[in-house]
Amino acid sequence: MGTAGAGHRAHTDALIEMVSSQLDLVAAPFTLPRSRILVQRHPDSPAEGGRELRVSRAEYERSLSDCIAIERLSVCDKDGEPLDITRVLPHRIEFGGGQVTLTFAGADALSIGVRKPGPADGRASAEVHLELRDRTRRSIPLLPGASVVLQAASDGSVTISPILEAGEFQHDDHLRSTARVWAEWFDRCPRVREDLQPMTALCWWVLGANIVELPGLDGARAVVPSKIGYVGLWQWDAYFIAIGLRHGDPELAREQLDIAFRFPTATGQLPDVVHDEGVLASSDDLPPHDLEVLRAHGSSIADPAAPVPLTKPPLAGWALRKVLESTPAQDRTAVASWANAAWDTIARSQDWWFVHSDLDGDGMPEYGHPYSSGLDDSPIFDGPFPLASPDLGAYLVLQDRELARHFTEQGNAERAEACGRRADATLAGLLAMWDAATGRFLPHAGERIVRSYTAVSLLPLLTGELPAVRAELLVAALSDPAQFGTTWGVPTVAANDPDFSDERMWRGPVWVNINALLVEGLRSSGYPAEATRLAEQTVALVIHGRGPSEYFNPSTGHKAHTATTSFGWSAALFIDLAVTLSP
Repeated sequence: MGTAGAGHRAHTDALIEMVSSQLDLVAAPFTLPRSRILVQRHPDSPAEGGRELRVSRAEYERSLSDCIAIERLSVCDKDGEPLDITRVLPHRIEFGGGQVTLTFAGADALSIGVRKPGPADGRASAEVHLELRDRTRRSIPLLPGASVVLQAASDGSVTISPILEAGEFQHDDHLRSTARVWAEWFDRCPRVREDLQPMTALCWWVLGANIVELPGLDGARAVVPSKIGYVGLWQWDAYFIAIGLRHGDPELAREQLDIAFRFPTATGQLPDVVHDEGVLASSDDLPPHDLEVLRAHGSSIADPAAPVPLTKPPLAGWALRKVLESTPAQDRTAVASWANAAWDTIARSQDWWFVHSDLDGDGMPEYGHPYSSGLDDSPIFDGPFPLASPDLGAYLVLQDRELARHFTEQGNAERAEACGRRADATLAGLLAMWDAATGRFLPHAGERIVRSYTAVSLLPLLTGELPAVRAELLVAALSDPAQFGTTWGVPTVAANDPDFSDERMWRGPVWVNINALLVEGLRSSGYPAEATRLAEQTVALVIHGRGPSEYFNPSTGHKAHTATTSFGWSAALFIDLAVTLSP
């Protein structure tokens, strides 16, 4: 290996060490790209040196507690005393100082092996017992040099291979293979500022750990929001995740967009979710309770008997532009045909918003369901909907500007002009949402103005086209501690609003994607110093919070109690911000 190659390998090894110190088997489980298997500390096991593990499978719309393959897994000495878990690396878990190791044997199986004694060993490895509690309780003796493979099926059953003795030892091959998978993944990890590199490495691990294959998609790799609770490709998440992936794996970034664009309806609507069983694109697919809530909140302009489309905010053009700009020059010709088809899909989706989601015909499309906003339980949805919201108006302006740019590049002046005219009209409708008395953009459901002061009122900054006085008021709100200038970033509801809660999902906690969109909006609106300040505050939040959680308490900077961990878009957008902040 040459000097450059050796240096690159040393850098990759250093990244793996950075990550290993953060793999706690709770917030960060032991898993493998493309695998559905998750290995975590058993809830009863102590955080330090815990001795028992739980093995689960990640499935769409099922909690891990419903998908347990092995309730308790421990390695015991000959006297039945469990060995401590002494080290966790991306590719192996060590028990008893490395006497026993656990790794993957492909995507659907775990391999456990006892160290073979070598001539330099001061003492030989002793016999151990693998204790399993799945559908039955079993104790499996393993002599030094022996290994066993545990196959975990989707129905929760576990198949145990015949024990392989020293002469047939395959565990080392499994260790090498799993280590190679992770080394190749970390080879792509972006290099960033020194103080941001350890968390960037963890966030890159999160993106790799969240890769699954979805059935029926020819082996396509979906980077799911989290194997702990969100196993599917949500449209909005795919855009944010692609923006982070583009810095190290542009091909995988394009793959996320390709999956999101693969299943438009006949009218051009993109589905909310692509998942194991198909897609989620309509309220017809919702559980009965969700339908009851939807009908209870319906407004006079919605047909209560008609299915409500479920989608996500129109940020596809914004994401596609960023991903294409990061595509290596030598690959751009090869992806040109795909990119043009993707732009056509986005154009049809944009048309859908104006033709099928503008129920009152005023030129401003509405959200027909909270899910379509991505802001599920935001107080802006406490009243009736459909709801016209300033964030949606800003996204639509931004997307039409991107489409106009694309069609101009293609020499299609007529379509470019049409997109530009529609963006101008949407911008006028967005500006009409301004409430002069409060100095805010406010949503409305028909004639009802929504007074809750939330982050959607700030997102018109994304257009970069606001009157200067209005932009200044929004920027001032971002720095006001009584409003959005809290210690740890931008709460999703203003701190002085009656609807504020520092723990309830979209009702106060800080979300990395909202911060990242506001960083973009500040730059677009001519506030580069403020954009950098918010970017620095956001990466500091993730570091302080010990990882890319789903959302954070704005007062403490820690993970909110109900938030999931190892969250895809938080990881991806941390990486994007870290790259932007690095020289």
